[in-house]
Amino acid sequence: MAIIRHLGRVYQRFLFIDTFVAEIHQYFDYVLAGTAFSACLFTLLVVLFAFSTKESRRRLVFRLNVLAICIAITLGVMIGLVSGKAIVDPFNQVSKGAYVASIVFAIFPPVLYDSILLTRLFALYPISATPPATLLKIFTLPFCIKCTRVIVVAIGLNDYVSSELSTLTLEQDSANAWFRNPEMTAEWGLQIADNLYSVSIFLYNLHLRTSSVKRVGGIAERIRQIFYISVANFVFPLIFNIAQIICITTDRSPTIGCYCL
Repeated sequence: MAIIRHLGRVYQRFLFIDTFVAEIHQYFDYVLAGTAFSACLFTLLVVLFAFSTKESRRRLVFRLNVLAICIAITLGVMIGLVSGKAIVDPFNQVSKGAYVASIVFAIFPPVLYDSILLTRLFALYPISATPPATLLKIFTLPFCIKCTRVIVVAIGLNDYVSSELSTLTLEQDSANAWFRNPEMTAEWGLQIADNLYSVSIFLYNLHLRTSSVKRVGGIAERIRQIFYISVANFVFPLIFNIAQIICITTDRSPTIGCYCL
């Protein structure tokens, strides 16, 4: 009987450990992913300043890129704070405000990132040399799409946040809020349309303006590099958008979808 009781206590200990590991596994993965990406972005920020010139640092696109990297690093810090607190002290997690702030830094900045890509059009349509009517025709649609994206994401976040009173209940309800969420699905669909428009307009006008240029030597190579960079700026976000839509419509757990996000 003593052996049976001893085995029972050992089993309960192992069961407690397995339950604890299962509970913190998700947060531990978030901490690892956030730390790795933040370290890469910090390195990218250092390289960006190291290889830039005084003239390039004055440009708007440089400052926007620095802002985007800083926001992404802040997101990594917020993820580490929220997930680390859940691991170290699961019964006394961060405040609801801090938890909501981490969500805000995750779902709103993509609108800014796509807006930075849209600034490439100013290289083809300088504000000082382009009629206002032309600028209005080109930028009205992406502006409306971005405003719609912000409104859709804000509605979805408000519905999720207002439904619960504490961080613990928000996390417990995250799976239900994630699975087939109409606002986030619409946001990623709009993001695909947004990127498709900006890339199509840029590449089409780049083709028109360079078709008459004699493509020899460095000019041809420069145009080819611009083309590849523009296509990559669309293809990679498109892959993640499709992956996010698949995850949110087929997987009730938000873990993999959050990695893609």
